[in-house]
Amino acid sequence: MEATKPSQEDTIVAIATPPGDSGLAVLRLSGNQAFQLVDQCFTPVGKNARRPSESTSHTVHYGLIQDTDRVLDEVMVSVFEPPRTFTREPVVEISTHGGSLPAKMVLDHLLSLGARLAEPGEFTLRAFLNGRIDLTQAEAVADIIHARTEKAAHVAQEQLKGSLSHQVRNIRDDLMQMLAHLEAHIDFPDEDISPDTNRQLLTRLEDGKKTMQALLRTAKEGQLLRHGLRLAIIGKPNAGKSSLLNRLLDKERAIVSPQPGTTRDTIEAAANIRGIPVVIIDTAGLRHTDDTIEKEGVERSKQTAAEADLVIHLIDSSQPMEKDEMAWADDTHSRKILMALNKMDLPRHWSVPTTKTALKVSCVSGEGIETLKDAILEAVWSGATPTESHEVMINSRHEDALLRCMKSMLEVQEGLQVERELELIAMDLRLALSALGEVVGETTTENLLDTIFSQFCLGK
Repeated sequence: MEATKPSQEDTIVAIATPPGDSGLAVLRLSGNQAFQLVDQCFTPVGKNARRPSESTSHTVHYGLIQDTDRVLDEVMVSVFEPPRTFTREPVVEISTHGGSLPAKMVLDHLLSLGARLAEPGEFTLRAFLNGRIDLTQAEAVADIIHARTEKAAHVAQEQLKGSLSHQVRNIRDDLMQMLAHLEAHIDFPDEDISPDTNRQLLTRLEDGKKTMQALLRTAKEGQLLRHGLRLAIIGKPNAGKSSLLNRLLDKERAIVSPQPGTTRDTIEAAANIRGIPVVIIDTAGLRHTDDTIEKEGVERSKQTAAEADLVIHLIDSSQPMEKDEMAWADDTHSRKILMALNKMDLPRHWSVPTTKTALKVSCVSGEGIETLKDAILEAVWSGATPTESHEVMINSRHEDALLRCMKSMLEVQEGLQVERELELIAMDLRLALSALGEVVGETTTENLLDTIFSQFCLGK
């Protein structure tokens, strides 16, 4: 039996704060019956406290949530009247005591009174469907929630303010005007497009393409900020891999010992390197061994290096070079790899082949660590550095739609240049407009919306 699709007419409720012990927990309701539902169970306490239906918008009221004569919790109730609400519907937020039980008791009671448990992302979906935000802004809400660095949060905030929407709509408005111009000539075929008009159309197309190309150049950086970088540290035993991990994290995460083979499995830890969220992976030392467990660790190290976005090959510069270590360096030369000579605070016995470039570091003194961080950024970041201001960084969905739009715009450009039939040019323009509409959500499918909003948490 097919499940019933949730109705937008329902009044929805969810706990908007994470589970676990805390000072407060917050429940959010949205829908036409939100005020009336809370009226049934909220007893205001104090001279100026009111039930939601009697309250002025954007006010907070102290009182008790009750189930008949039983007090469920002492709460603060915030009341928001449309249209100045997140969903453009009546919204009530109830602040209960923290911990899983008080909020759950209040939630269960509201459900018994007729509210429906919200689907993941349903509050933001309603904000989109009610025209408060477009699809890029809705995605920015999720980006803010999941941001792992200040730069990622800043870019998401700019997108929430409409920076991407503004640029896309400017291109779309230009294309709409071009389409209207072409359709006017299609309706009146006796009037050919003059050479001057044709040049103007081509100029506007070129301007739109430049804006779109600038947006497309941010795709890689956008992916890095949203999903982070996987960075593997490889090298021989005792090269200082665990020490480097600790240096990059600025804390003692891995055990450091002069005994070779201390790390027998991969160790992962999250870091913020120059504004990029990075998962750093410390691996087992690469060497020939008869130890079964260590041998498995070596294999995992090689697999981790193969799957990583970036590899640091760390070399102990205080020890003579070994033949197999050079072979490993040659083997990884074609990958995205940084070679670093560690222990520069000790006498040096390792020289770098002329075909390679190596960074010099000391995990003991900290020498070269900041330079290494710069090199990590430079290796993965193709545009301006993430410490500089960026208003927009597109995601993979935007990239796909913009690439399809670009393809159609190139067809339009070629059509105008070779004087192709206007009906064919207009068809390509409509395809370009449809692709741009997907970015901001003006042309969407139910499956697309389900995919996007299912990735949100409950209560958002």
